[in-house]
Amino acid sequence: MTITEIITSFFVIVGTFFIFVSAIGLIRLRDVYTRTHAGGKSSTLGVMSIMFGAVIFFLVTQGDFNFKLILTIIFVLMTAPLAALAVNRSAYRTNVKLDEATSMDELGDAMDIEREKEKLKRISEE
Repeated sequence: MTITEIITSFFVIVGTFFIFVSAIGLIRLRDVYTRTHAGGKSSTLGVMSIMFGAVIFFLVTQGDFNFKLILTIIFVLMTAPLAALAVNRSAYRTNVKLDEATSMDELGDAMDIEREKEKLKRISEE
């Protein structure tokens, strides 16, 4: 087994581990907010790790720098966390309840500030 195969295998195994942990989190966690966190963070790192292993493999074995894989890594890095954020915000705006074990509601504080700004804007327009 060559060093390239070892490094590539390491990244693929680490990526598979993170995707597996993400799948367990989607099944075991209690509410939509923690589930989207598990799905967004772990699977993003898992997919990026597998793609990075593929970049290393093709670069060393074929001497080909695969720019499409780099673009895929960047695309996943930028879109998956934003998708999880959008799902969480829409769930919060439709009053999906937090789990009883949740100790902080940071989004609620931010949403209250946004509502106050909207009220002040409407008052100033009148």
